[in-house]
Amino acid sequence: MTHEPRLHGADQMLPKPTPANGTRPGSALLVAGEPAAAVAGPGLDLDGAERTVDLDPGHGPVDLAVAERAAADFLTALGIDLDREERRATPARMARAYAELFAAQPFRLTTFPNDEGYDELVLARAIPFRTVCEHHMLLFSGVAHVGYLPGERILGLSKLARLVGHFAARPQTQERLTMQVARCLEANLRPRGVGVVLEAEHTCMTQRGVRALGATTVTSALLGTLRDDPRSRAEFFAVAGVPT
Repeated sequence: MTHEPRLHGADQMLPKPTPANGTRPGSALLVAGEPAAAVAGPGLDLDGAERTVDLDPGHGPVDLAVAERAAADFLTALGIDLDREERRATPARMARAYAELFAAQPFRLTTFPNDEGYDELVLARAIPFRTVCEHHMLLFSGVAHVGYLPGERILGLSKLARLVGHFAARPQTQERLTMQVARCLEANLRPRGVGVVLEAEHTCMTQRGVRALGATTVTSALLGTLRDDPRSRAEFFAVAGVPT
């Protein structure tokens, strides 16, 4: 269930913003739709550093009018009668619904000094998420368990949930979503270890094709100590409540 991290494309880090943008040291602003620029070497020092992670350099502006026309053409091509009163606004609703699904809100991945030297596992369990399978454009949803072994800095706990939701706001595969969350934490927090587990039901498998109702898919990404040390690995899965 684990994967080796390989940074590329949308997972590259951007250089430190200038102080003029009003950002505070020790936080990272995640922004969708900005071009990525690779940073040479292992990255910026976390002591007073700002990091910006680009999620999808190909994510452009939304044009609801064009999306509505395309949705109408799509439904008509499938033989659906849009002249009925209850369906006349369906293409517009469909366009707005998908725009909402793909609306990633930028936020600061705020970190704080680990003054107490806390060195045990920090884990947020059962974070709900929903996203769209990029192969069929159908929903898949479930829960994420996200944890890390702190190093010199700790993370605002709500940001673990925001991080999952942010990466989920685009057409996805479960494997990629799992790795993106893990890589972002590793790059911006520099913890001793990162663990991410996603459990999800895919409607492209349960509602069509094989129609395997109730089937769930589990993916995991372990980095650092949580990957290399068997005891830390076992603790993470035990606390997350994931059978091994």
